[in-house]
Amino acid sequence: MATHHVSLFLPTTVAFHDPPSPVARRTSTPPPVADPRRNSSYDLPVRQGSLSLLNGPTPPQTPSIQDGLFTTKAGSERLVLSKAALVHSDAHVPDWGAQAVFNQPKSRAGMLPSASILDFAKAHEEAVKRRQAAKRGTRPSPPSRSSRSRAGSHDRSYEGKEWEIKTAVQGNGGLTNAVRAAAEADETEIHWIGTIGFPTDALPQALKEDIHDKLVIDHDSQVVFVSDKDFDGHYVHYSKTILWPIFHYQVPDHPKSKAYADHSWDFYRNVNQAFADKVVESYKRGDTIWIHDYHLLLVPAMVRQKLPDARIGFFLHTAFPSSEVFRCLSTRKALLDGMLGANLIAFQVDEYAAHFLQTCSRLLTVETTAEGVQLEDHFVNVTSQPIGLNLRAMDEERRDPEVQEWIDIIQDRYRDKKIIVARDKLDNVRGVRQKLLAYELFLNKYPEWREKVVLIQVASSSSENSDLLTTVSDICTRIDSVHSTLAHQPLIFLKQDIEFSQYLALLTVADVLIISALRDGMNLTAHEYIYCQDGKGLTSGRKRHGPLILSEFTGSAAVFGGPQISINPWDYQQHAKAIKQALEMDDAEKSKRWTKLYKTVTTQTGEHWAHQLSVALDKVYDEHSQRASQSVPRLSVQKLTDKYKTASQRVFIIDYEGTLAPHRTNTGIPLSSPQRVLDTLEGLMGDSKNIVYIMSGREPEELESLFRTLPSLGLIAENGCFVREYGAQHRKWQQFPDADGIAVWKDQVRGNLGYYEDRLEGSYIEERHCSLLFRYEKAADQEAAIRFAGEAADQINTACKSMRIHAVPISKAVLIEQMDFSKRSAATRIFDGMKEHAAEKATPGPQFLLVAGDDREDEVVFEWANALGKSSTVRDVFTVSVGRRNTVALATLTQGSTGLLTALQKLSRTSSEGMSGDYFNRGRGSAMASP
Repeated sequence: MATHHVSLFLPTTVAFHDPPSPVARRTSTPPPVADPRRNSSYDLPVRQGSLSLLNGPTPPQTPSIQDGLFTTKAGSERLVLSKAALVHSDAHVPDWGAQAVFNQPKSRAGMLPSASILDFAKAHEEAVKRRQAAKRGTRPSPPSRSSRSRAGSHDRSYEGKEWEIKTAVQGNGGLTNAVRAAAEADETEIHWIGTIGFPTDALPQALKEDIHDKLVIDHDSQVVFVSDKDFDGHYVHYSKTILWPIFHYQVPDHPKSKAYADHSWDFYRNVNQAFADKVVESYKRGDTIWIHDYHLLLVPAMVRQKLPDARIGFFLHTAFPSSEVFRCLSTRKALLDGMLGANLIAFQVDEYAAHFLQTCSRLLTVETTAEGVQLEDHFVNVTSQPIGLNLRAMDEERRDPEVQEWIDIIQDRYRDKKIIVARDKLDNVRGVRQKLLAYELFLNKYPEWREKVVLIQVASSSSENSDLLTTVSDICTRIDSVHSTLAHQPLIFLKQDIEFSQYLALLTVADVLIISALRDGMNLTAHEYIYCQDGKGLTSGRKRHGPLILSEFTGSAAVFGGPQISINPWDYQQHAKAIKQALEMDDAEKSKRWTKLYKTVTTQTGEHWAHQLSVALDKVYDEHSQRASQSVPRLSVQKLTDKYKTASQRVFIIDYEGTLAPHRTNTGIPLSSPQRVLDTLEGLMGDSKNIVYIMSGREPEELESLFRTLPSLGLIAENGCFVREYGAQHRKWQQFPDADGIAVWKDQVRGNLGYYEDRLEGSYIEERHCSLLFRYEKAADQEAAIRFAGEAADQINTACKSMRIHAVPISKAVLIEQMDFSKRSAATRIFDGMKEHAAEKATPGPQFLLVAGDDREDEVVFEWANALGKSSTVRDVFTVSVGRRNTVALATLTQGSTGLLTALQKLSRTSSEGMSGDYFNRGRGSAMASP
């Protein structure tokens, strides 16, 4: 069976080659095309020619090293080449469709409609002028630049061009490395599904088919071809402009934002549908499907719709924001529903998983537990598992002689300096501005370090970050003008990416690494730094075990725990002190911290990540399959009858509403007469071998009234908080929760619910003995009611957890009840009492147990009864779920309450002969000892 990894970009792409002209062959050799097998993530630009760490082009007003000491050979192809096929886990790649790498075509997508309110009037004015000109018969003026297509004469014909498969510049490098490590370890059959990383409208259909066939045969990759317009709208205008900022707590709130443009959502949905169609086309029964990251949030549900039995996992590589941030998305419900199509949803750390569960609770008004989300007809598991490094590939890469050359060069160049290293994409999430401001403060506060330390900040940027680049350039200029001397520059700012060999060399010789991201799912640069700080390759053992300064808002900070120096990027004073602490830390403390960090890096690897997720998905899939309604067999009434006949003592625990009797209509009218229910129960109770209990969420007084003609019937009220024993005609109800404790939590919860009751017309609070209900079936504004219900449930579950209560969204209401008392706890007390009574009388205990129910609250009783049967405590156990729903019950009855009543009536007719006397006396004689 194969595992399909579905990611926006494939790990491979296509490089095109122009045949050299006769003149070119006589005069010169064409420059080589860079081979970016060391790239990944989403950010690494691949450049023609050579860019060195210390002699590449620098932006205006930005300090950098100009001495050209480390110039690489002209025409070098080693910019991003990896002998170990290691993909850079946090590479900085160019924007989609804009790179001039591999001779690939540029985008033919036209400009999308502007999402800026400032452009609406202008666009409308131009449209009116064109219509007026058309009426007059004059030639209209050309449309504005913003409305022109970006396609143009720069697109060349690709027919007849030579091409080859290369490792892609686009893509998630951490994912690729982790999957490859796992595949190498256990020889798993891996298939990839994704796009090839560049616009394809310019390619002939025949060429697309050739590329697809080549990737399928040689690289186990299925290509998803979408139009340039769809992909541009999906990736540039929705994923990067809307989802990426929101997921990193950067809520767009200015007029230029495209965050609420409907057109980009349509493109996002189109691309997700194209991916889902390709997954369905590639799927074979038994395969596993893993869908990755925020670009494809709708795919799990789309695939589930076509493949209801598929094994589907979803992993989000970025952070997941709090519910208050996520709710800013206008498409929030569709995105959540899309993710919930998976069997297992996984995040980098527990914090993101908790945010997701809270968001589902608040926005979808569904029940959530620590294990996942309970939907109406199935359960979706939620977990966390941090991704890690491919250590085998890292070791091979570090053995590259070029890495050692750079280690020696940098050590010699900065042999008397402390080296602080940082490498980030220049955007509003990575915290480069905050880092430079903190470094400037450090130099001002501690002038003794000015000529002893150098910060090498590598940063790549795009045109979208021009404002940020200007701000950063001003800070760099200020630092340079105040603190630089003829002999020393305390800041080296490179607005470019660097060769991977230089990157590894920097991590090896660095004294400190600073990561100041404002929010980051998992920053594997920190892991690579720790792994490179073992001292290998250094001429002096002194420069090793360097401290790590890490933002507390990264997933890596949660994984590492505490050995790093944690910072709040917004606290410049703390940040400056952290730099001083790191530089002055003694060797023993550095070694102690590094040892703990190194253990985490070498245990939480990419291979471990892939293996743990695979095991988790297999486990939850098997559980879901067992609970699926189509997997649970129908109740065999004949088998039930046969086992019933041979038992000397039988116990029935049956839910009332929805199981014995149908639910009432919206107007409160019963769907059937209760007389048949009473007659059926009376027939069962006529056999002295039978003990019958009815369980319900209703109050004791209401149950007594319903079954007043059966005074010996056992009753379980308020979902297990009250029990009236079977045969106890004149005995009182037993209340298990403490009355004083109930009063305390009710007072607090009633105040919380009152807040929402005052703001939602038509809502009201229903109070029971041991629970509260916030009901809103009469509310006129149901949309607001659902939102308030979700908020109320989440607030109570968060604030009152220590009181051992929880709020559960149910139909048109929120039920607040105690966690320690349930139908299961009541059933356990009853059964324990039966065993004690049997032991006292030296008689066998119950040999037959039937439990029937229809909703979530009955599942815990099913689990309890199944365990009794599995352990042979009870010889014959039947757990029956009435209706069509996923369940742990061993059998189902799809005919509803009618089918169950028919089966029970058959049992009463087959009871042992020779019974005589009043059944009440027999019921009283078989009454069990009090639990």
